Amino acid sequence: MAILELNFKSECLAVQTSVTVILPETEALYHSAIPKYKTLYILHGLSNNHTTYIRNTNIERYATEKGLAVVMPAADHSFYSNMVHGRNYFEFVSKELPQVMKNWLPLSDKKEDTFIAGHSMGGYGAFKVALTYPENFQAAASMSGVMDINYIINEDCFENFSTRAITGEMTSQTGTENDLFHLLEQNLANQIELPSLFQNCGTEDFLYEDNIRFRDFALEKKAPLEYREGPGDHDWDFWDKSIKEIIEWLPL
Repeated sequence: MAILELNFKSECLAVQTSVTVILPETEALYHSAIPKYKTLYILHGLSNNHTTYIRNTNIERYATEKGLAVVMPAADHSFYSNMVHGRNYFEFVSKELPQVMKNWLPLSDKKEDTFIAGHSMGGYGAFKVALTYPENFQAAASMSGVMDINYIINEDCFENFSTRAITGEMTSQTGTENDLFHLLEQNLANQIELPSLFQNCGTEDFLYEDNIRFRDFALEKKAPLEYREGPGDHDWDFWDKSIKEIIEWLPL
């Protein structure tokens, strides 16, 4: 696999940003007919950036085994939102980034070849993007995700992090475009075909109860969700195993 770091000015962020890409190295690269690769967009957590999966997991090896391209953007502390006091990271990740990557790299533009995943804040972001634009993704996965965005507004466990930049003075996101429960329910009520959804969480994770609540809600609504859990905390030991599990789960 080739590992690329791309630095470019994003139009919707109005700032230089960075993306790490894992790109399959195949015989076709040395000939004229370069294939369009199946692609996994994977979103980092609150304290991480675009390099975090390369540094903390074996994602390169897992992707190599499947011939899968992987795109890993940087998104600051945005919770993949169009921030009230900040930048439009939701627009960047959901619209601009896929278009730029497909323009520059040999990535498939087919829904059935496009997937999104993430951990913690990125797990929330992956489901938010996929449930907002279900027509663009075949599958989406959340590892130890922040499934209830209200959690970050009402809890004091996030040091050196303020939700005001994301939500302004709002004390609840229930029923908004930032609410995963609302997005899922609206899609199902409108009989919109959803991507296959994968959710997991470690049983020792501080987000375990929120994950169980979303799982129960989704299954009650008969959403296309596969849920798994096992021993594990909110850490890279769990997420490295999870990434391997997700790549094996994807319909490649």
